[in-house]
Amino acid sequence: MQNRAVPDFIYRPPNSPLVILHQDDDLLVLDKPCGLLSVPGKTDNLEDCLESRAQAKFPKAQIVHRLDMDTSGVLIFAMNKTAMRHLGLQFERRKLEKHYIARIHGQPIKDNGSVDLPLRCDWPNRPLQMVCHEQGRNALTHWEILERENDACRVKLEPHTGRTHQLRVHMLAIGHPILGDRFYAGDDALLAADRLQLHAKSLTLHHPSGGERITFTAPVPF
Repeated sequence: MQNRAVPDFIYRPPNSPLVILHQDDDLLVLDKPCGLLSVPGKTDNLEDCLESRAQAKFPKAQIVHRLDMDTSGVLIFAMNKTAMRHLGLQFERRKLEKHYIARIHGQPIKDNGSVDLPLRCDWPNRPLQMVCHEQGRNALTHWEILERENDACRVKLEPHTGRTHQLRVHMLAIGHPILGDRFYAGDDALLAADRLQLHAKSLTLHHPSGGERITFTAPVPF
């Protein structure tokens, strides 16, 4: 299945308050809504984002990682430079555990599996990504079916790497695109949901102060 052409886009971020999952001297953990950018875009009409909304209330907050605009769920901010360095190293060294929930089109034969396919940007069709064995960066995703529906499945996704659109492209690559995906889903899968059915449910990390292993979760909205 080929990537879809980049659809026409008008940015209409949701007008919703911050959902704070956790806040202390080192960490700010928010539940990002679907449809809101994590960081500002390159033009003035894309300034509204979770980072700017967070900094309006917590001026010292610095975003540590990102979620796609259409993806909802757990997003971590550092509240000081020491915490930022600590968290950055955890991401760099893959010391975190990230679990996503998605609804995918169709019925995989197996109940679980892994997708190990390298990814790179599809430059003529940015921001789309594509599988490329010659120039792509390694990308690994583990998946497990949680519930089978009529023509869809609810799955748990565990990315071992953090490439752009990794979960979306990997699910497409095994023939089961995520429902509501305006970039990669065919018409049936696209029209089966009114939003991208992808949510960052939990993130487990070592707290910057003391190193305690802690998990933050955000309820799945679909």
